[in-house]
Amino acid sequence: MKKYLTAVVAVAAVATLAAPATATAETTATRTAVTATTAAPEAKTTPVKATFAPTPIRTVRPGERVDAGRGWTVWLTKQGKYWSGPDGFENFRSVVDGNIDRSAPGVSHQSEGDQNGVFHSGLYYGTRNAGRVELTDADGRKTAATLVALPGRSDWGVWYVHTGPSKGSPAVALYDRSGKLLADLPAWDF
Repeated sequence: MKKYLTAVVAVAAVATLAAPATATAETTATRTAVTATTAAPEAKTTPVKATFAPTPIRTVRPGERVDAGRGWTVWLTKQGKYWSGPDGFENFRSVVDGNIDRSAPGVSHQSEGDQNGVFHSGLYYGTRNAGRVELTDADGRKTAATLVALPGRSDWGVWYVHTGPSKGSPAVALYDRSGKLLADLPAWDF
């Protein structure tokens, strides 16, 4: 059997070498395809896991005003988060009045806007390992927020972001530096 297999390979080799130089395109294409098929190694793919990109946290001094864009300003004190809009009216969200449980990760959400867009902000708390706050609108679009904290990486900070006008409140999620979900607020219609 071995003799016959060797003879077949030898005949095929001689036939290939003896083929006229003016072989048709079809024959050349077939030979090339066969060569490519037999010579190419089998492709193996490995699924690639999407990497999580944590948001840098900007450290600010107590009372330092942060320009949040479009006429909005935020600032932090040891008592909590302050913010003001284009109208100059100031708002406050306490971190010391007992309304939030800083012993467990959590996130809050406040928003103000009109037909031109919405300013979203809130607290993230209960972790020294905050990595990202992300809003997801009704169409599934995700928007990462800017994170701000006081020196010393306390267990709370502030997040803010601008989005287009929306019908309802987006879902808000807090992730740690590795991408693990720590806390979330579901979306809801007003």
